[in-house]
Amino acid sequence: MTGLVLAAHDRGITTLTLDAPGNRNALSAALVGDLTAALTRCGTDPATRAVVLTHTGTTFCAGADLRDPPPPEALVGLFRQIVALPRPVVARVTGHVRAGGLGLLGACDIAAASTEATFAFTEVRIGVAPAVISLPLLPRTDPRALARYCLTGERLDAAEAVRTGLLTAAGADVDTVLAPVLDGLRRAAPQALAETKRLLTAPVLEAFDRDAVELAALSARLFASPQAREGMTAFLERRDPAWVVG
Repeated sequence: MTGLVLAAHDRGITTLTLDAPGNRNALSAALVGDLTAALTRCGTDPATRAVVLTHTGTTFCAGADLRDPPPPEALVGLFRQIVALPRPVVARVTGHVRAGGLGLLGACDIAAASTEATFAFTEVRIGVAPAVISLPLLPRTDPRALARYCLTGERLDAAEAVRTGLLTAAGADVDTVLAPVLDGLRRAAPQALAETKRLLTAPVLEAFDRDAVELAALSARLFASPQAREGMTAFLERRDPAWVVG
């Protein structure tokens, strides 16, 4: 454990907070390891009725850490763990979400954000594809909208994220939005929650079982490509990559 995920408990709800604001909560190998361990504890804790996943700083998650990336298989494992966890997982977002961070949202059962949050599939702009994150997102989002935003890298606001299925709800105060959700989870029987979640997530887990190996291999191949090296270098140097037209 490296202390990148904080845990707190209140009346049946365990809150896990991504706490690497200096790195915009990017999915480094260390953060993925810490979050995986924290979720494992939540999944076996009888006092945890549900999990809230949130963040410090102005960014929920900036996607994969380009300086310390986890292997694609680790991201597959993390997203699948959230989907399969026998506790509902609720994303609470008050900042920006990019690339792999959208995989976290897609894996959660419920996702709410403040209206100041923004979202973008930035993979194509650095020369890769949203391969692994498509596993939880394809079964849960509008296909036409997903095609547009994955192919262009355009930014979405919270209202559009709700319309496309990236979010469940959004509002000026995300805690006000989530209050009835958490109250409902506290009133639900633990066995009923686990079995209901299992029914709802069955199609998502089918996608993982069918496609995860192929998509992890695709992700690894693209990240090792010359175009990805140019895209990531350009991103870190704050310039346009060589393929930008005009």
